[in-house]
Amino acid sequence: MDMTAAAHPSSPIADGPVGPVATGPRDPHDRAGRRLRSLDLLRGVTVAGMITVNATAGVQGMDKPVFAPLLHADWAGFTLADTVFPAFLTMVGVSIAISAKPDAGGAAATRRVLARAGRMILLGLLLGHMFFLADFHKYVPRLPGVLQRIGIVFAICAILYPRMSGRARAIAAGALLVGYWGLCLLPMPDGSATDLWVQGHNFVSWVDREVFGNWRYVKGPDGYDPEGLLGTLPAIAQGLLGTLTGDYLRRGLPVPAAAKRLFVAGVAGMAAGLAWGLVFPIAKNLWTSSFVLLSTGLTVALLGAFHAWFDRDDRPATKGDLFGSFGRNAIAAYVLHDLASIILTGDAIQLPFRWLAPVTGTQVAALAPVAIFVAIVWYPIAYMDKRGWYLRV
Repeated sequence: MDMTAAAHPSSPIADGPVGPVATGPRDPHDRAGRRLRSLDLLRGVTVAGMITVNATAGVQGMDKPVFAPLLHADWAGFTLADTVFPAFLTMVGVSIAISAKPDAGGAAATRRVLARAGRMILLGLLLGHMFFLADFHKYVPRLPGVLQRIGIVFAICAILYPRMSGRARAIAAGALLVGYWGLCLLPMPDGSATDLWVQGHNFVSWVDREVFGNWRYVKGPDGYDPEGLLGTLPAIAQGLLGTLTGDYLRRGLPVPAAAKRLFVAGVAGMAAGLAWGLVFPIAKNLWTSSFVLLSTGLTVALLGAFHAWFDRDDRPATKGDLFGSFGRNAIAAYVLHDLASIILTGDAIQLPFRWLAPVTGTQVAALAPVAIFVAIVWYPIAYMDKRGWYLRV
């Protein structure tokens, strides 16, 4: 990892949890000489969403009532919280396409991709073992994780991108999604009945239990890991779909036309996901193919809306905004929020809840410590952005 000082990050995701296929002086958001501010902002919204969702879960863990949309679905279902991580994976693919250089398929670029992905996976493992290292007896470490999945998806998509045409990547994504459906329906070797609508009653979850043992997110006989082994396959498909979106943005079409087509494509993806969800449940915990289509479609539609508004020629080129700061320094924001999560267990940050609960009700009051935590993370990130400091893996 290194801290780079510059007027702007050198890549669309250099400051985020992934990096470009190759580096160079050209701004990889440059579309006919103009940076895609929409991608920075949407990525920033996603990072802010991740922090908000994790903080909300922390507040709930202290027996505070919270708004259900800010929590992940227990198993099948789709909440606001379920949108943030898949949105980030989609934008990983978008950024790979936008930042690609002519030498992206070369050996040197491939080594950089693998090194960067390896560092990301290692960082994820370190964060996943943080509490375990503090107390061996109280905590059990977790092997899979968010950063590990991002690293794997980035590596595979970045390596495939310069070696496959758009049509080939679309076919590969479709094959992964359909093939994963088949994997989920395989009978479990222990003889248990398969039911995709019931937690852990499927072959994919069984593999997680066998491979990771207790080093997984959800323990018990029906346990699983939402970032598990086989579930990485549809996540790779999500990244590949993101590269197709990036290909489209690289064409340099007029902003209104490009934004409209992105929005329509996103709505079509959501409709396909909802339709598939009738027979293959929409479940983030299993990262089902229907979930991939629904969440990717939503991200593409939002990117179209952001593109229409923020990438217009008459928009001023500002950067010191809340979400843009998160988007340009996503990895620093994510790591900082993970390290600072212990703040949520302190009495001081819970005081606003106690003050507000009699007036606003407990659910609204529970938003106060969440908002304070997001602000605590945002301030140093905004300062880093102002100084041109970007943490890169």
